Amino acid sequence: MATHTYTTVVTWTGDRGSGTSGYRDYGRDHVISADGPPSIPGSSDPTFRGDRDRWNPEQLLLASLSQCHMLQYLHFCADAGIIVTDYVDEASGTMVTRANNGRFTGAVLAPRVTVTSADVVEKALALHDDAHHACFIANSVNFPVRHEPTILVAPR
Repeated sequence: MATHTYTTVVTWTGDRGSGTSGYRDYGRDHVISADGPPSIPGSSDPTFRGDRDRWNPEQLLLASLSQCHMLQYLHFCADAGIIVTDYVDEASGTMVTRANNGRFTGAVLAPRVTVTSADVVEKALALHDDAHHACFIANSVNFPVRHEPTILVAPR
C-alpha cells in the first residue's frame, strides 16, 4: 500500500475592513494555492453571498470527480489500444441544504468521447465503468456518482 499526501493553502481575502463583524460585512473571496500550479480564485456560491466569477467549493468537488474519471478513463483506453481524440464532460451535481448544513446527494458525469474506430465503441463504453470504480475521488465521497457516457466515432 502506498500513502500519498497532498497539501493546499486556502487564504481568505474577503476582509472588507471590519473582519467578520456581521454576516453581510465580509467577503467570501479566497485564493486556493499549492506548490506548483497557478492559484485558483475561490468564493462561495452566489446563493451564499459569494462571487459568481470565482470557483466555489461545490464546483471544485464536481470538477475533481470529472477530472479523476477522465484521467482513469484515458489511461484504460490507452492500455486497451482505444484511440480517443476528444473528451468533454458536462458534469452536474445536486446538493440539498437544510438550516445550517447541506450535502451533495448525487453527481452525474456525462462524458462525450470521440474514438477513431467504430469497432471499439462497445469496449469504450465499458471502460467508463472500470474508470468509475478506479476513480480515487468517486471512491472517497458519500453520495452516488453516475456516469452517462456518449461515444462518437471520428469521421474518416
